[in-house]
Amino acid sequence: MAAEFLKTRGIDLQGEISKVQFGDASSTKESSTFTRQKVGKIQGVRLPNREPDSRWDISIEGKAITSIRPHDTQNLAHASDPEILNARDCFLAPSLCHPHVHLDKCFLLNDPKYADLSIEKGNFAEALSLTSKAKSRFSLDDLLRRGRWLIEESIEAGVTCMRAFAEVDAMVRFKCLDAALTLKAQYRDACEIQICAFAQDPVFSGENALDNRALIEEALQRDGVEVVGSTPYVEADETRMRKNVDWVVDVASEYGKHLDLHLDYNLDANKEPMIWYVIARLHSQQSVSKRNEKTTVLGHCTRLTSFTADQWHDLRRRIGDLPVSFVGLPTSDLFMMGKPSNEEGGGERVRGTLQMPQMIQQYGLAGTIGINNVGNAFTPQGSCDPLSLASMCVGIYQAGTKTETELLYECVSRRAKAAIGCGDGKNLEMHEGGEADLIIFDVGTSGRRRGRRTLQELVYDPPERRIVTHEGNVVTLEND
Repeated sequence: MAAEFLKTRGIDLQGEISKVQFGDASSTKESSTFTRQKVGKIQGVRLPNREPDSRWDISIEGKAITSIRPHDTQNLAHASDPEILNARDCFLAPSLCHPHVHLDKCFLLNDPKYADLSIEKGNFAEALSLTSKAKSRFSLDDLLRRGRWLIEESIEAGVTCMRAFAEVDAMVRFKCLDAALTLKAQYRDACEIQICAFAQDPVFSGENALDNRALIEEALQRDGVEVVGSTPYVEADETRMRKNVDWVVDVASEYGKHLDLHLDYNLDANKEPMIWYVIARLHSQQSVSKRNEKTTVLGHCTRLTSFTADQWHDLRRRIGDLPVSFVGLPTSDLFMMGKPSNEEGGGERVRGTLQMPQMIQQYGLAGTIGINNVGNAFTPQGSCDPLSLASMCVGIYQAGTKTETELLYECVSRRAKAAIGCGDGKNLEMHEGGEADLIIFDVGTSGRRRGRRTLQELVYDPPERRIVTHEGNVVTLEND
């Protein structure tokens, strides 16, 4: 009744509510919607781990693959059915995942609101300072706007699952978390967004430490928050770093959450890595934990790049059966780590990022790779496409063989999902009963342009034209 009365006065009540919830889309022209079209069958695709010249028909019911059969060239009578996709020799593979992405800090370098916060030095201290200044200006409107940019560009790339960090502290309080939860709900039918209440700031150092801990624990009681995370290395000394670890492990157990730690972000071989203490602490908590079926992810960990083979084997032995995965973040690590001072001549730049293929293949560790940040002072370069990251890692890791490139795809797909507790496996084998979160590559290029025949070719040179399915539905973004 109130809405009808206001409408006679030229006021759209629902529209004004939407502006409060999602920002004024009419003024920014950045808001988008998406459509879902049910898929029952995908015809004539190439598949991972199958002969490149073979073609397959995939049947889907609900959220799952129900059958995988050799392509039937004699039975295309129903190809005009909207639930049947004729893939025309395209390559089909599992969808992609962001195991580690900062939703609230994305695209600060692309938003006119923060145009005065440009990179001058390109180091870690400056990145922290610029980001802190930006945080002091965060509003729900710009958090939603920039968050939509990241989510929608990710969906277009083929991301159907992500772990998104939302900072909670005395400066922003629940502003970032509110925006993240709003976006999670808005895109729930296009992408699974796992929210991490993240303590980027110290929780045992400085005047806001107590408030920061209290705010995080309050955030963990919110519906839709699945993960708690912290950054021990921002604390003032090693004693308080260990207190940070103790606290976050305890609250993860108390509230039954996944755990995500930004850890050992340095290249100082003389500095004792915190990883040993974290693993010991996780073992001590395991017997009393409420975190059944929950995972622990350790991000950055660049200090570990100076480990010897014996230290790597020792780390694997100490981890034992703990559900621990590492996430390498090459775009951020290579930009942030090892930059020489002007006095050092610049002839040598020591870089460090986790050598993920070696960690998996040689040492039997669980791991993945992620984009971390995009469009900010920590990582100004790169896009929201995890496959472009896998492609870049061919050079970074010198990993160009068939086995290595398939592993790199796994690291931005099913291994990434497994690390954060999503998905149904680590390898790329398609099987009946598997999830129908898929990407069809090289759409519309059959017979006219070069197509990718193998996963190796996809990783070498990722194509732009893609169709994405989430839970058995084609997801299409529609710009207003």
